[in-house]
Amino acid sequence: MDSTFFNILLDYINIVFLMFTVILFTLFTIMGYLSTRNSIHYRKKNSFGSLSKVMASPLSPSITIIAPAYNEGLTIVENIRSLMSLRYVNYEVMVVNDGSKDDTLKKMIDAYDLVKIEQKIDPNWKNKPIRGVYKSPHRAFAKLTVIDKENGGKSDALNTGMALSTNRYVGCIDVDCLLLPDALLHVVKSFYQRSEKRVIAVGGVIRVANSCVIEGGQLEEIRLPTNWLARFQLLEYTRSFILGRMAWGSIDSLLIISGAFGFFDREIALAVGGYDTGTVGEDMEIVFKMRRYMHDRKEPYTIEYIPDPLCWTEVPEDLKILVNQRDRWARGNLETLFKHKDMFFNSKYGRLGLLSYPYWFFYEWLAPLLEFFGFFTIILFTYLGILNWDFFIAITAMVYLFSIMFSFYAILWDVYSYNEYKKTKDILTLMLCAVIEPIFFHPIVVWSAVRGNYKKLFKIKSGWGSQVRKGFAKAT
Repeated sequence: MDSTFFNILLDYINIVFLMFTVILFTLFTIMGYLSTRNSIHYRKKNSFGSLSKVMASPLSPSITIIAPAYNEGLTIVENIRSLMSLRYVNYEVMVVNDGSKDDTLKKMIDAYDLVKIEQKIDPNWKNKPIRGVYKSPHRAFAKLTVIDKENGGKSDALNTGMALSTNRYVGCIDVDCLLLPDALLHVVKSFYQRSEKRVIAVGGVIRVANSCVIEGGQLEEIRLPTNWLARFQLLEYTRSFILGRMAWGSIDSLLIISGAFGFFDREIALAVGGYDTGTVGEDMEIVFKMRRYMHDRKEPYTIEYIPDPLCWTEVPEDLKILVNQRDRWARGNLETLFKHKDMFFNSKYGRLGLLSYPYWFFYEWLAPLLEFFGFFTIILFTYLGILNWDFFIAITAMVYLFSIMFSFYAILWDVYSYNEYKKTKDILTLMLCAVIEPIFFHPIVVWSAVRGNYKKLFKIKSGWGSQVRKGFAKAT
């Protein structure tokens, strides 16, 4: 009787895993097709004509780039220099020093000769207290504004920047990011290339800058990371941004814009209350809120996605920092999905409720948990002697080979599209990463997601954590 029960249970589990796997393969195949089609369309659309002269005019739309900084003394001067050298006229760089404990503020004051200015603050100010606003008397640094405030977290810092900005658009980035000189031209073009819909946000690809050569705030030479953890993340980012998010963007169903490179219509962002300071997944949560705001008012809108390699950032090279980062992403994912749970299979929100939200629920949140508990199920069934080894080996091999093929496609499509890594050795190294990633790197990601969900479900306090910057390589 017991043996029969376990055999029936095993059959049902096999069916569930097989269906889950087939649906996943189908979705990823569709993603590959959609992203490829959208990338080709994007390249054709941008292959003729140039808005550089128009967008470099003083009459061009105004943008404030908001960059929160917490203990960024190692790279802050270099990063600001990069932001100050963008090819755009009507923009402001607003660095929000979020109560740094190191010499971040001092380095900015010394490097740019900043002086404290008078700034009127709303008496009903909801953010953490502002200790001072700094500007430079030098014309060369006129675009730079530094806000020094008490520590309140990244969301609070971004909200402070939004509130103090007077420009039409705001760009919310990580201060350690390096933007290419033409970045704002692409962003503004994306905001203005639609006539029938209001573009409320623009996101883009995040590239890995580890081991790249940076000089004077400019990207001088692109190099493959020497650290293996960074290489795995580069491969992961290539899949996610070049294929995954490009595909969701092609059907206007993108639910997340990376906190490292996101631009918003300031009016809509403020209308939804800005970033939520009660979550660690603020970049995903604000997109949910803005989309719902427009849906509820039945106003035509869209979110644009830029595949061009405009933003480069440093990723963790330390295992502990990486796990903490992915732990935080998992908690933010769960917080946002729970907060907007009424969207789940809700036809009122169209593709967002019927496709995007279910995908994030099943394959971004649930999948790591199934993988984790599936591992212990295999051990249990092996112990009980009821594991169907033929089925287990077949489905494992199928998943492994499909993941390699998908990664290979992402690498080769990136080479065809942008060819950032021109050395054959670098491409082969990335392909090697694709072969060993499911064995060495993916289990770390799964464990981090499980830990994050455990902390959230059992209300274990855990904040943002911190990443120790190594700094970028200098040109010699």
